[in-house]
Amino acid sequence: MSYLDFLADHSDRLIDGTLITIGQFVLAALVAVTAAVLSGLMKLSPSKTVRGAATVYIEIFRGTSLLVQLYWIFFVLPLLGINLDKFTAGFVTVGLCYGAYGAELVRGAIVSVPKGQWEAALALNMSPARRMWRIILPQALVGMLPAWGNLMVEILKGTALVALISVTDLMFETRQINNNTFLSAQAFGTALIIYYIFARFLITPLMRWVERIMARKIGRA
Repeated sequence: MSYLDFLADHSDRLIDGTLITIGQFVLAALVAVTAAVLSGLMKLSPSKTVRGAATVYIEIFRGTSLLVQLYWIFFVLPLLGINLDKFTAGFVTVGLCYGAYGAELVRGAIVSVPKGQWEAALALNMSPARRMWRIILPQALVGMLPAWGNLMVEILKGTALVALISVTDLMFETRQINNNTFLSAQAFGTALIIYYIFARFLITPLMRWVERIMARKIGRA
């Protein structure tokens, strides 16, 4: 079978799987960004309880395997009365896992904002929340975006593991095609190309565009 014949026979399944992967990535990225910002700010809280809660979340999700987390959330939580369907369990787990890594990016970027900016915001008599939202976070965001670009690619690659809890994403469909046809080179080669195109020509340019936009907004362009 030629490669074109392979694509003609299995393109529908590959497209369906790719769409699921895109959905998993987008939702996981939203969860990761939300978890990272919240826990990163919590790490800077003067309250020991708040800092402790953020530390527990970060250490658990950074210190354990994403695969184990997927199995735990999908198979163990129902035993405790918490039921998530496989699609939701997939993107929530991936998002929380990489959100823990992102939390340290957020915390580090905020701490790296020059002290003079904090003092200037304080001199303007801004409330702590307004100071953070209007002055500190925009500058921190520019500093953390390059690292977040890499993290977004890692989130995309992490979504491949959701196939192991039977989410019908690109990797799930690829494995099914391989099991039925034994055309491993064609099946996994196509998946590799699709993941690469998505990471190289969609995620990377998008993150660089956001970097340029934010740099212009704070006058660093």
